Amino acid sequence: MNSAAADLLQSWLERQLPEPARQWFDQQLNGLAGDGTDRTMHIALGMAPRKLGRDDIALDEADRAAALKARDGWDPRGWSIADGARVLFLCRGGGTGDAFAARFSDLCRSADVAEAVALYRGLPLYPAPELLEAQAAEGVRTNMRAVFEAVAHRSPYPREQFDENRWNQMVLKALFIGSTLHPMQGLDARANPELARILCDYAHERWAAGRAVTPELWRCVGPFADAAALGDLQRVIDGGDERERRGAALALAACRDPAAAPLREAVADLMAEVDDGRLTWDGLMAAETPA
Repeated sequence: MNSAAADLLQSWLERQLPEPARQWFDQQLNGLAGDGTDRTMHIALGMAPRKLGRDDIALDEADRAAALKARDGWDPRGWSIADGARVLFLCRGGGTGDAFAARFSDLCRSADVAEAVALYRGLPLYPAPELLEAQAAEGVRTNMRAVFEAVAHRSPYPREQFDENRWNQMVLKALFIGSTLHPMQGLDARANPELARILCDYAHERWAAGRAVTPELWRCVGPFADAAALGDLQRVIDGGDERERRGAALALAACRDPAAAPLREAVADLMAEVDDGRLTWDGLMAAETPA
């Protein structure tokens, strides 16, 4: 368990909870420390929203900076008070090692959607993260977008623990369920030739069905674009809408193949925006995805 992060999370909750809720919260923590039975844990997890409410944890810039200092990559934006409490209950009373991993898996299998979201959001803070990888993979195999994003988005866990195959399948799954890629930490660093091939195949399937392809798909293709992928980007440049063409330009900017030069010349105006920082992946996607 990341003790510094857990202590920080506890301090945020305690400063925001009104006195009756805080008393209940402290009682659960004390009870779990002394009696971490499955029954005690299930009661605490199940009652958290009713006793503590569903408001978001109030975080300012200083809090977010403290989160990153306590745990590299930890981004608790969007966590509710109930989420934070559930994560902390498991951190404080869930045990360690194999026992923790077994309890985490059991809880995830029996959780409703809201509970599963909270449990998976806590992945960066739990002990023995390498033992949780199989259950985390279950989270990204789901078709429930909220659960998928609890694992995949704004979390350092996948980039740290998933192997290349698991990572690639997570990226592809995001596209299948209508999720987005840019909140995934390590998206550029974990890009790889096999993922580029998979995504180009996916784009061809979408096109064959007369369906659109999200511009950010090309983010993971650009650094490894071969002749076939450059042909796909040419198609986007020639026939795509403005957002799609801008995504293709960003991909071309990352392409190392000299054969990309004519394509870059064809979108010279967009390449100039890339060069001076006016066109970025974050900016391109921010227009359609809320923070």
